[in-house]
Amino acid sequence: MNRLQLLRPAARVRLTSRAVRAVRPYITTHAKIESPGTTKMFVDNMPVESAATTWIDLHDPATNNLVTRVPQSTPAELTAAVDAAARAFASWRKTTVLTRQQIMFRFVQLIRRDWDRLAACITLEQGKTLEDARGDVLRGLQVAETACGVTSQLTGELLEVAADMETRSYREPLGVVAAICPFNFPAMIPLWCIPPAIVTGNTIVLKPSERDPGAALILAELAAEAGVPPGVVNVVHGAAPTVDFLLDEPRIRAISFVGSDTAGAYIYARGTANGKRVQANLGAKNHAIVLPDCDKDAALNAIVGAAFGAAGQRCMALSVVVAVGEAAGWVPELVERARALKVSGGFEPGADLGPVVSPAAKARIEGLIASAAAEGATIALDGRGYVVPEYPHGNFVGPTVLTGVRPGMQCYEREIFGPVLGVVAAPSLDDAIALVNANRYGNGAAIFTQSGAAAARFQRDIEAGQVGINVPIPVPLPMFSFTGNKASILGDLNFYGKAGLHFYTQLKTVTALWRPAAPAARTASTAMPTHQ
Repeated sequence: MNRLQLLRPAARVRLTSRAVRAVRPYITTHAKIESPGTTKMFVDNMPVESAATTWIDLHDPATNNLVTRVPQSTPAELTAAVDAAARAFASWRKTTVLTRQQIMFRFVQLIRRDWDRLAACITLEQGKTLEDARGDVLRGLQVAETACGVTSQLTGELLEVAADMETRSYREPLGVVAAICPFNFPAMIPLWCIPPAIVTGNTIVLKPSERDPGAALILAELAAEAGVPPGVVNVVHGAAPTVDFLLDEPRIRAISFVGSDTAGAYIYARGTANGKRVQANLGAKNHAIVLPDCDKDAALNAIVGAAFGAAGQRCMALSVVVAVGEAAGWVPELVERARALKVSGGFEPGADLGPVVSPAAKARIEGLIASAAAEGATIALDGRGYVVPEYPHGNFVGPTVLTGVRPGMQCYEREIFGPVLGVVAAPSLDDAIALVNANRYGNGAAIFTQSGAAAARFQRDIEAGQVGINVPIPVPLPMFSFTGNKASILGDLNFYGKAGLHFYTQLKTVTALWRPAAPAARTASTAMPTHQ
């Protein structure tokens, strides 16, 4: 009897659309849920009720009403998930790439079918506006769509290296891999991991954030409906104990992580010490240099959207504007555009930004705003204490603009991860570039200008992995890769794109000699072969 069979019998419910929707209902309002249920795991293509003794309450950020209770998966349950993934890998790795491609085509179709369901789940659990949640799904869906091209992305190489001898090189799956996902993109980050991992022949154990695991569960359900065999995609839950289990479990060959600096450094150190591949996306402090010659209206609108969308809870959020020369005089207009944004519950029509994810996040953000004033910055627009009458108990922080910000201030050095935009003045483009390059992070940077020469200079000299020219959030589409650098990433291979496929595979070379039958040599040679 395997460990999964040791779980309570009621947990082994056959997967049906009706059964899973009962586990993760399709809710489109912030109304109080009268009888919140528990969140299930997903193992061997089935929702599994946990026997946990520790549960984590998940609240709607707009109301702080209880939505569900998330288990801290037990050691036996975590082991059962890896058992399922290991069993599945033995046969999944042998399926043809064409078979896996066809399943990926169906997976893409099902995500499109359930797009609104996924978005609604994100809005309820994470707080994003419904429109922004749909964008969360879209950017992950694009990774799945690109993974459908695996037949041209994973071709090997062949060369005749000597008479009757050839060497071929190709990529093979690693085995069981794991993903540890953040709260801020409940669909996109799982979709950075699931498609490239499974289309290359791996099986995966995914730990979504305990703050909003619903979208990951829906994606696992859709993968099963698309034809992924049992054990290929599994979802477990919990906090630090689950992370430590995944880092220490010897059958897990690789870990993908997106999250905070502290957690990422820990995961990278412990994972690599255990011999695993680790890719870890960490913090950021993304700057936009604004030159006076830019299209002013377009630049201000782009900055406001990039700074305050998703309530600033994006690793690629625009958090610092470097205003060059007379562009520093545009701050009042920037403030007015930010003030005009509608802050409300994510399901409300016309909402521009919703609440932040938790009361603790709200307190931390408001503390950093207060520190800015204490250290000499000016709060040109103050979002502290923001109250939405319809949602008086929500975790709302209004758009905030800080001026007179300088390096060394907490609000400049730390990733705020909230709707807070700092403004720094610089006398010239040279000074602006130097300021941005002095920052330890390297996720992204942008410039707004109509000068080709200035844009070329910025593109060449800026020390950031993702560069935008009149584009505020320059995250590349998945035919490329997410290319943050400096302190924003740990590991040698980036997420999705060609680098993502390489992360989930390993090279094998085979050298074969097929010489026509001939009399065997009378003596063996101990010299290094030259392949001539």
